[in-house]
Amino acid sequence: MNEPVKGTGSRRPPTWRRAVLLTSMLSLSGLALLAGPVDATAAGAADGVYAIESSKAAKGLLLDVVHAGARLVAVGDRGHILFSDDQGTTWTQARVPTRQLLTAVYFADDKHGWAVGHDAQILASSDGGATWTKQFEDLKREAPLLDVWFKDATTGFAVGAYGALLETTDGGQHWEDASDRLDNEDQYHLNAIAAVKDSGLFIVGEQGSMFRSADWGQTWERLDGPYQGSLFGVIGTAEPATLMAYGLRGNLYRSTDFGSSWEPVELKAARGALEFGLSGGALLADGSLVIVGNGGSVIRSTDDGVTFSVFNRPDRISLSAVTTAGNGNLILVGQGGAHLTSPTGSEQGK
Repeated sequence: MNEPVKGTGSRRPPTWRRAVLLTSMLSLSGLALLAGPVDATAAGAADGVYAIESSKAAKGLLLDVVHAGARLVAVGDRGHILFSDDQGTTWTQARVPTRQLLTAVYFADDKHGWAVGHDAQILASSDGGATWTKQFEDLKREAPLLDVWFKDATTGFAVGAYGALLETTDGGQHWEDASDRLDNEDQYHLNAIAAVKDSGLFIVGEQGSMFRSADWGQTWERLDGPYQGSLFGVIGTAEPATLMAYGLRGNLYRSTDFGSSWEPVELKAARGALEFGLSGGALLADGSLVIVGNGGSVIRSTDDGVTFSVFNRPDRISLSAVTTAGNGNLILVGQGGAHLTSPTGSEQGK
């Protein structure tokens, strides 16, 4: 039933948006994506493989964390999905029908969420992340989906290796390969997708590739970006048409015109310019931006991304994603699992 996309066999492995900063690269043999719609019932047929329950799951490698209403939901290695109802103090492991690495998670509301990962898997939850079903996968080749975004509980996109762009308009019951909408002949890996206020959707990826859609995913325009290295993340700010893109060696750029032009943002650490890779970010409820990365880097802006303060945790752990704990503190995930910290990223009480 599944057919591979063209030209994937000889490509080198993708530089993953988050996992490349945290672990050695997994061996990827290609990306086999469906050329047309996929029936989620067939794709999600039970094979009896569920993530192994572990008391140490909250301390294992986690790659993304988001809110499902007041609940926190985190995803990571070995199919682990965890949720917390006490602002990150304790975590409960969800029942998940995979043991593959999960790279990203997104909730459209407090109940409906999607997680993506290795083997082009897409999982869905309708109960706030407590239980999950498999909507799509490709078992023939090992390759990841790297990010996911939903407009509402029915319409969403997933992006990933070898230029993969998947779309659903029925809550994931069917997923359609929409990769041909992108001017991406070289099949650059797509690392992140995000909404930009009052503007549309934005994708960043390998070798500085950038794509924007003013009609929320139906048509896409390729842009000449400011940087030729890999970009691991993109985030819209609280201001219309304003966004940040970030990647290797502390490279951070700001645009106020939906990506038509860019300005570099200088990041000064205690010992000079920040040179650690940046991997994940969040727009907080108060309008501030927090971005994290290698070397325990936690950078924060309270002026819509014009300037950032820089904090490097003494433990220098690699961080993959961040969100607010709901009480002014932060939840950081990456090496060592989930970390409940102060608003600066330091351990509580320090």
